[in-house]
Amino acid sequence: MKRALQIFLIVMVVAFAATVGFGLREDSNDATVSQPASYPAEQVTRGAYLARAGDCMACHTARGQAAYAGGLALPTPFGKVITPNITPDAETGIGSWSADDFWRALHNGKSKDGSLLYPAFPYTNYTKVTRADADAMYAYFKTVPPVRRQNQAHQLRFPYNHRILLVGWRMLYFRPGVYQPRAAQSAEWNRGAYLVQGLGHCSACHSDRNALGAVSSKADLGGGLIPTMNWFAPSLTSDSETGLGTWAPQEIASLLKTGVSNRGTVFGPMAEVVAQSLQHLSDSDIDAMSGYLKASSAKVLTPDVEAALKLGAKLYQTHCAACHQTGGEGAPPIYPPLAGNRAITMPSAVNPIRMVLNGGFPPGTSANPRPYGMPPFGPALNDTEVAALVTYIRNSWGNQAGAVSAHEVNQFRGAPLD
Repeated sequence: MKRALQIFLIVMVVAFAATVGFGLREDSNDATVSQPASYPAEQVTRGAYLARAGDCMACHTARGQAAYAGGLALPTPFGKVITPNITPDAETGIGSWSADDFWRALHNGKSKDGSLLYPAFPYTNYTKVTRADADAMYAYFKTVPPVRRQNQAHQLRFPYNHRILLVGWRMLYFRPGVYQPRAAQSAEWNRGAYLVQGLGHCSACHSDRNALGAVSSKADLGGGLIPTMNWFAPSLTSDSETGLGTWAPQEIASLLKTGVSNRGTVFGPMAEVVAQSLQHLSDSDIDAMSGYLKASSAKVLTPDVEAALKLGAKLYQTHCAACHQTGGEGAPPIYPPLAGNRAITMPSAVNPIRMVLNGGFPPGTSANPRPYGMPPFGPALNDTEVAALVTYIRNSWGNQAGAVSAHEVNQFRGAPLD
């Protein structure tokens, strides 16, 4: 019993140390820079542009008050967060901050004194911003007219008013790191991803949050209720039913740049985003963002999935194309289409798996007494082949759905037919 207690205490100490370590960690690649007396005009201009892209004014400016002087109360499920003064006033703003302090706040979510920042400030997105861009923003904020306005304490309920709890939150939900371009994607796609994921912090509104206020990576850009505004931000994924899948890139670009397009109009909080931020971005950046959003649901294929799709394509041509056509359009009503067929792309792949394994017939009716049917392929194909075929059908001709494993197929091989 004594030994068990000792082991339990050791485990608890190790767990506590790990929580503190992960919760307080900073990116090891932080670089310290010297602070010049003045900054080049080009850097300041660049910083002003980036501050627009990040829509910093929206949160750090109270209605009718000086720009960036803070004081805006943001309602959250945990109480109100009062935004701080980020003008270069030495006593009440960030006038005494260095470029390193500014970088630390954006990149690591820590204030000048080392205190943890509440994630209402979207440092979980801003951590992706490069050091060069952070320094440009800092240079710009040094030129903003200083405003003497004392910061107010947040109005958070117990126990959320204790910052120490952020250590655990950060351990679970925060990983500092600059955006890393994907070599397989174009420069424009990577630029769009950098803006959407980082400065634009689109997921802060367009994603569901859990009970602790964290954005789930699985729901990223899938739409969600904005807790600070009581508006619902729609999905920005390329899902054809709930997202932007049927929108042309130029339609997305028009909506971002002007607030209107042939497919819709922005309103509510998004109208402010367009007015204060997006309309001021260059056409090339808007195009990059719209291109990225258009492809935001495109799956990054693993080697295993790529191999399955290759095998599935071969099996489809051998066993399926004669009836369902090479392009998956079928020959309705005799042979149903597979392209755009919701029965194929549902989250669960049970139905297409069972149809491939067991085949099937529609009912014989007075109007259709001799229905065409589908033969069973279970006897001819093994589990890996069936999985590859179903995966291919679920991800071809515009279909987008999860891959199927041989294990899933095996669960239904031999299952009762009724």
